[in-house]
Amino acid sequence: MTVAAVSHQVRQLEDGLGQKLLERGRTVTLTPAGKAIYPLLRDGFDQIAQAFALLGAPKEGDAIQVSTTRAFAERWLMPRLAKFNEIYPHIVVSIHASEKVVDLRSEIVDLAIRYGPVDADVRGPVLFEDRYIAVADKSICPVDRNATINDFHNRSLLAFKWKNQALEAPSWSVWLARVEHDTSRDFRISWYSEETLALHAAERGLGPLLCSNVLIDDELRSGRMRRVEGPTLSGFTYHLIEDHHCSPRRSLSLFREWLLSEAQSFRENTLKDVEGHRLTLTS
Repeated sequence: MTVAAVSHQVRQLEDGLGQKLLERGRTVTLTPAGKAIYPLLRDGFDQIAQAFALLGAPKEGDAIQVSTTRAFAERWLMPRLAKFNEIYPHIVVSIHASEKVVDLRSEIVDLAIRYGPVDADVRGPVLFEDRYIAVADKSICPVDRNATINDFHNRSLLAFKWKNQALEAPSWSVWLARVEHDTSRDFRISWYSEETLALHAAERGLGPLLCSNVLIDDELRSGRMRRVEGPTLSGFTYHLIEDHHCSPRRSLSLFREWLLSEAQSFRENTLKDVEGHRLTLTS
């Protein structure tokens, strides 16, 4: 529509209302009446645009930027992204892996998957809560029975430094206090600066690791890792954070729906196994 056509439509609207909406001089400004109705009209047109955006098909090469922790990106999200790519090959998903909490309004990120206690001031769906269990590579576990912590007195316990010092992290000291073990021997702890490094060390048989069941689930189910008999410690929540000030996009809506569906499936098929200790048995 041309500028002249828009101007003609506005004049017709003014005639119908019986009052001017625009002051026309060297520049065009709103009259008091125009200023009064502008916010309502703007919001209405924005909602119409959002509705059509949700109905429209995603464009070829439409990109989504997702922020999450390095460990969650590597161990849970990336192994499942192939499913999303098969369903929506035209949507490009980029992962920003960092322990830093990003500001969705100031950085080029569409949504974030954060880990920790749920902030009452932050609204967003919870994906799942995790549990902390002790695990070890099958190569250092007994072949004829379940592994116990006493099987690893000749190895260091593996642990990693938590980036968020405000969180009361599950620890080996708490875990050991809740399980029977040979107290005549001291356990050594080998510390890693990154959670992913500790996970890789455990997978290479360097020792048992106390870690989130969410991050080790695939390895437990495949039999590569085994659970060490002992308590299950409470962890925190993975929850989805979105910038609700951004205009909605069909591609983002599709990714969100897929992610929530994957999370629900994980909750139903995995967390109950941990609570029921179904992953502790020898294979």
